[in-house]
Amino acid sequence: MDNSSCQTIVHTPVLLQECLHYLSPEGEPFSDNPFLIDSTLGEGGHSNGFLKTYPKLQVLGLDADANIQAKARRRLECYGNRMNFHLGWFNDFYQDFDFSAENRRPNLILFDLGISVFHYEESGRGFSFRKDEPLDMRLNPNAGPSAADVVNSWSEQKLADIIYLYGEERYSRRIAAAIVAARSSSRIESSADLAELIYSVVPAAYRHGHLHPATRTFQALRIVVNKELNRLPQVLPAAFNVLQVGGKMGVITFHSLEDRIVKNYFRDLGKTCVCPPEQAVCKCGGSPHAQVLTRKPVLPSQEEVEANGPSRSAKLRVIRKLKELDQETSRMISPAEE
Repeated sequence: MDNSSCQTIVHTPVLLQECLHYLSPEGEPFSDNPFLIDSTLGEGGHSNGFLKTYPKLQVLGLDADANIQAKARRRLECYGNRMNFHLGWFNDFYQDFDFSAENRRPNLILFDLGISVFHYEESGRGFSFRKDEPLDMRLNPNAGPSAADVVNSWSEQKLADIIYLYGEERYSRRIAAAIVAARSSSRIESSADLAELIYSVVPAAYRHGHLHPATRTFQALRIVVNKELNRLPQVLPAAFNVLQVGGKMGVITFHSLEDRIVKNYFRDLGKTCVCPPEQAVCKCGGSPHAQVLTRKPVLPSQEEVEANGPSRSAKLRVIRKLKELDQETSRMISPAEE
């Protein structure tokens, strides 16, 4: 099918050329019709790039947000049956994967853990502190508590902790105290109200830095509401288990905690022995499960950062699967390893 009829992709995919290079489906051991799972489809930027560059590639796109998936469907319909879709959280998809002969395992898996421009600009769910919208922040608006529920019900200590840990916000305690004081008189319901509250309580000099003072708090709330750092340790082993031997998996992160989880897991897969330290005799076979293709994270070029500001904190890590996981190594990553 002629992909010249594809709709223009508004969202600029991060590290696209680097992904196309490191996750290339060409050469051994890939088949004539390789298969990629785009685990975080969003508006379809990465999928569009792969489908356009590799004409024999088939793609399955996963997303938990029906609205943005509908947008991706319209934009990628020109690829016909080379592009398919699944609605749901990526960790559920990989953990429930059917290994029957009829269900094809992927040669390539990609995760882009960033939030699409769609959610900031078009979703109407309060992701952006620059808009006056309901304080929701859920990627799936039908699942779990909203950001407003968190802001208006969690204790001051708990709010301060998550704003500091997930947002790396130095004034987390001051912000948490202001939130609790403000909600005592009226519920905080909008993104604009929360942003204005944060702006009003941080030091004057902090208000005029290169980031809006609400940036880190909004990031922390989004991570908590969507359980992003809970899903990642679950999905990495599950996705690696689904990946075909010889296939490649890449993960783009935007947060130091995310990158640490990915780096440590990939490092462990690349070790010769992955048996627990307390186990005296090696039972894992004494050979690595994966080859780490990016010893250091791949970063965006200066040109990309200048053209696409959100890419500045992106890091790409890629591995190639060498052998299947066994019972000892197919476990989820424990919180201590995060």
